[in-house]
Amino acid sequence: MIFLQLFLVFLKIGIFTFGGGYAMIALIENEVVGKYHWLSTQQFTDLVAISQMTPGPIGINTATYAGYEAVFSAGYSQPWAVLGALVASFAVVLLPVALTLIVYRFLLCYKDNPVVQRVLATLRLVIVGLIASAALTLLNGANFGSDLRQVFISVVICLAVFLLSVWPKKEGSRRPGPIALILMSGALGLILY
Repeated sequence: MIFLQLFLVFLKIGIFTFGGGYAMIALIENEVVGKYHWLSTQQFTDLVAISQMTPGPIGINTATYAGYEAVFSAGYSQPWAVLGALVASFAVVLLPVALTLIVYRFLLCYKDNPVVQRVLATLRLVIVGLIASAALTLLNGANFGSDLRQVFISVVICLAVFLLSVWPKKEGSRRPGPIALILMSGALGLILY
């Protein structure tokens, strides 16, 4: 029964998510934590962190790990949990791949049509909203701590990294790259926490 539920849940997530993996996070959290209680909020936060660190698309990584944890938490053994991971991963990409192939053919013919252009512009706005929803989902005690001092430190580190990444470059100066910013944030968090 859990395998069918996993398939249907991730099939729905895959077809209704526009904007990639980060837009998918809020929908996955709603289903696996809120509706089915397959994972706790802490487990989901850890799941997102692991999905970001592992190679590959975050949406598929999140679906894979959620499928594994859901089956394992239901009392099944590891081989069955691996099957759960495969079911969730397959389901989350099945309809988007099929739909992409169909839409691609359609867009080749009608890409200059004003109605199609308006639909694509609207989808861009929806994608921004979904990504913002994912960001708000991750603003929880598991990520920022429950202590006001920890929250303040986390916000300061976040703002500092943002400013360092967008600050205009002067001639001859170097701005730290993403990897350096991640390493500096991790080291600073380790020291301050």
